[in-house]
Amino acid sequence: MSNATPSLPTVRTIGLHQPWVWLAQGWRDMVRIGGLSLLHGMVLALGGAAIATVAHQRFWLLAGAMSGFLVVAPVLATSLYALSQALEQGRKPDMGVVLKTWLNWQDSHINKWDADYWRMLQFGVLLALAGTGWVLTSAAFITLLAAAPVLTPMDFVRHVVLAPQGWVFEAWLALGALGAAPVFASSVVAMPLLLERRVTVLQAVLTSWQTVLANPVALALWAALIMGLTLLGLATAFVGLVVVIPWLGHASWHAYRDLVDAPTPEQR
Repeated sequence: MSNATPSLPTVRTIGLHQPWVWLAQGWRDMVRIGGLSLLHGMVLALGGAAIATVAHQRFWLLAGAMSGFLVVAPVLATSLYALSQALEQGRKPDMGVVLKTWLNWQDSHINKWDADYWRMLQFGVLLALAGTGWVLTSAAFITLLAAAPVLTPMDFVRHVVLAPQGWVFEAWLALGALGAAPVFASSVVAMPLLLERRVTVLQAVLTSWQTVLANPVALALWAALIMGLTLLGLATAFVGLVVVIPWLGHASWHAYRDLVDAPTPEQR
């Protein structure tokens, strides 16, 4: 076990097999919670389908909306973490837990408008900005290097994916991976930690980075599993996301539990 700096929770070292355990635990939670868990997946899947319907002929609008949607997913899954926490604590995982998570999760605070109350929202805004940055960078990269203007999804397929000089697509994928890595490292345990403990956004992000530095191979596998399942959900015309989103949300709570030992700071 590796110790964190005094201001941060302690980070644990895990085995390479542990991401598979998180998936099993997340599936168990999803089955136990049932319809309420799947409702989260249904809402988010419908949101993704709506984005695709509105922007399907405008590639950069579609890319921007979908990137933002996926990057902010850890924030949207907050009540899934809370439902898994309720199961863990022997409480009933019902709609009351969801409502309290979103509407009243710091009811001990007199001032609801102070900075501490909005830390989860602040982190979500940072993720949204990261998604926006990726879209702008991607647009500049493709505009500069593609053989013809890319305006629609079919333009992207013809002029980037199937271009005779295939290195543009490969370079675009490499650029995306380079951008996704720090976002993943910053968010892998940040939202569950912000949900459970009174920590700053900076503390949550630094703790998340520490978990990655302490477990690079296991968390690389976890990132690959998240990406693979998410792509599978998208490839099924968003239908698969009804299951994939709550499954990964519950599994992410168990990932946080295994990776972070947080008896302090104060619990929310």
